[in-house]
Amino acid sequence: MQYTIQKESKIAVLCGGMSSEREVSLRSGKNCLAALHRLGYKNAEIVDVSPNVMNDLKGFEFAYNTLHGKYGEDGCIQGILEILKIPYTGCGVMSSAICMNKEYTKKVMSTAGLPLIKSVYLLPDEDPVEKVKGLNYPLMVKPVSEGSSFGMAKVDCDGELIDAVENARKYNADILIEEYLVGICATVGVLEKGGEPFSTEILELRPKNEWYDYEAKYTKGMTEFILPAELTPEMTARVKKYAVEAFKVCGCSGVSRVDFLIVNDIPYILEVNTNPGMTDTSDLPAQAKACGIDYDNLVLMILNSAGLNK
Repeated sequence: MQYTIQKESKIAVLCGGMSSEREVSLRSGKNCLAALHRLGYKNAEIVDVSPNVMNDLKGFEFAYNTLHGKYGEDGCIQGILEILKIPYTGCGVMSSAICMNKEYTKKVMSTAGLPLIKSVYLLPDEDPVEKVKGLNYPLMVKPVSEGSSFGMAKVDCDGELIDAVENARKYNADILIEEYLVGICATVGVLEKGGEPFSTEILELRPKNEWYDYEAKYTKGMTEFILPAELTPEMTARVKKYAVEAFKVCGCSGVSRVDFLIVNDIPYILEVNTNPGMTDTSDLPAQAKACGIDYDNLVLMILNSAGLNK
């Protein structure tokens, strides 16, 4: 079921929060609030999410979720909104929890036969050097449930691996370690219209840094954006198809963004982002614009996903 949210509705724009991605979320929330006001939703307000969020949400009819990271993108805030019976934008409790964990996301996607980079899942009591013996250097070390590239590092040897794991564990105890491949970095949004998911145009990312790290993501001029991506028609169709398949198999709803690394004609899926950024430099607004959906209409489309079956 999809709602058309009435203009007089009281909407909480959830942002900020308590994760390492707080500052990015505040930027997303500010932009979405401005769009909602332009669209005529004058009763939309910012709610900077804190441990007092259940009290702060009293009186609101809908929630527009622009939280990123822990508590906002992992099923926690979604669970609170379910209890409060406040319809909210984006993905539900289960899909949010799955996709926040890179290892669980890969396990779910593997059931659909989607292409994935070879990796290992490192638990707190495991030796990283022993664990990666079946992988080939260089490797990417990733906190298993973190966004915006926090705690990530590329490593070329055992010594660097130990240091990188130690740093990544400042964010999460569990770590995903993948083989580092060189290819085309691409990302594609998935939205819903009438309950049916569809892909946006594919955005190709050419970071000026060695890989697409935090600086490349959020600093203007640090990444060259090719939109639409310079891919063959056949690869374009495959990437879009896989993005929608990943959206479906992970149980997503409303909005997501699927990241790819295309290597030797194989579009490996890196992760599924269930609450994409909405800042001035974020990928999803650019992808949507290439499909003829401007920022305000993108916000409206996401708003009207509130109440979709989760």
